[in-house]
Amino acid sequence: MAKTGLLSSDPTLRARAVELKKELQRLVRTIVDDEDYTVHSVDLAKDTLCALRQLKLNKQSTAATATTTTSSFKLHEAVSCPDEFKCPLSKELMRDPVILASGQTYDRPFIQKWLNAGNRTCPRTQQVLSHTLLTPNYLILELISQWCKSQGIELPNPVMNGKEEGITGAERDHFFSLLEKLTAALPEQKKAAKELRMLTKKMPSFRALFGESVDAIPQLLTPITGSESQGVHPDLQEDVITTLLNLSIHDSNKKLVAETPAVIPLLMEALRSETIEIRSNAAAALFTLSALDSNKALIGKSGALKPLIDLLDEGHPLAMKDVASAIFNLCIIHENKARAVRDGAVSVILKKIMDGVLVDELLAILAMLSTHQRAIEEIGELGGVPFLLRIIRESTCERNKENCIAILHTVCLNDRTKWKALKEEESTHGTISKLAQDGTSRAKRKASGILERLRRAVNITHTA
Repeated sequence: MAKTGLLSSDPTLRARAVELKKELQRLVRTIVDDEDYTVHSVDLAKDTLCALRQLKLNKQSTAATATTTTSSFKLHEAVSCPDEFKCPLSKELMRDPVILASGQTYDRPFIQKWLNAGNRTCPRTQQVLSHTLLTPNYLILELISQWCKSQGIELPNPVMNGKEEGITGAERDHFFSLLEKLTAALPEQKKAAKELRMLTKKMPSFRALFGESVDAIPQLLTPITGSESQGVHPDLQEDVITTLLNLSIHDSNKKLVAETPAVIPLLMEALRSETIEIRSNAAAALFTLSALDSNKALIGKSGALKPLIDLLDEGHPLAMKDVASAIFNLCIIHENKARAVRDGAVSVILKKIMDGVLVDELLAILAMLSTHQRAIEEIGELGGVPFLLRIIRESTCERNKENCIAILHTVCLNDRTKWKALKEEESTHGTISKLAQDGTSRAKRKASGILERLRRAVNITHTA
């Protein structure tokens, strides 16, 4: 039986631990299964493991204090209190009710831990918070006090369960002093940028600090804003771009980072840097930011797909995974598909697939783009049809077969000139029939659709 403790009793910490474990599992699987795993993946796995360790240490350091308050909570649990007096996070009677910017009321210790973990949304409504100030809800506190008296319960003092997580006042002052140094001479800028990179990598609370001040991200960008990439020291540019990547890891920061006016243009400029580490981290930042649909549209309108496609074409192993992931995320929305096709994505992707590079990831992107008429035309013009049939015939990956037949199904619907190649493949190898019998449910459906159209074409020919 699993041990119970502070992590299991605190919904916020428990959810955070589950999130970290899932992310660690995903990263380790990527590193173990993929021969071309990136250094960035290893760094993220290490950071995630460190974050889990910190949660465990926090649990141990606060266990004694938590024990002293258990008896009072048991007394409250014995008497069923009104739901409006319970914290949405802890599901327990609130001792220090506070109002979040969303208008929702929480018990201060639990919502403070949520915010200290770097979250910038309301746990209940998922609304992005305009600020992280907590306002005491004196009305609810008075009602809770009256209810406690009527039940003969003494309301515990509103104190934190142990030391509040997060950063101290001195650390906060240090953070703002580092931002100020970014406007100083180059040596001071480099030192401050390096430290901010390290702090935002190791401490989620420092990422949250950037969200508390409207000027923090523009200050971070000061050393590289308005300068040509050749005029910025490479180390300084790398540290600033990597800090942006660190900030964008938390969902609560994604909207804020992307909507800061200079961020996307600077990331696009970084994609063309002479340093592959800078290009790779810029691509990773765009991938992370593109998780939000609103950011997908913003990044696409900014013109970021073209430099991403150019970097994909360049083919550097360190950047390929993040570039492909960013392009995939962006092309989920329809308007970005058209932009990607216009910017030459089809020819670059098809060439890489034919060269055996990132076949799984790039086939998934090509399948998405194949809903665009011009993409279908290019696939036909570039000899994609026989190659996709070959992948279905030779591959052992069901997902790749599914993506290939989905593309071919769209080709079949839109370009009758390619039916000859499909009929010859079917006559010689029975490739499509085999997939219609043994493929995934989606692959079977697409393969059966192609076969039906081929049969109709034959019947029409015989009738004529």
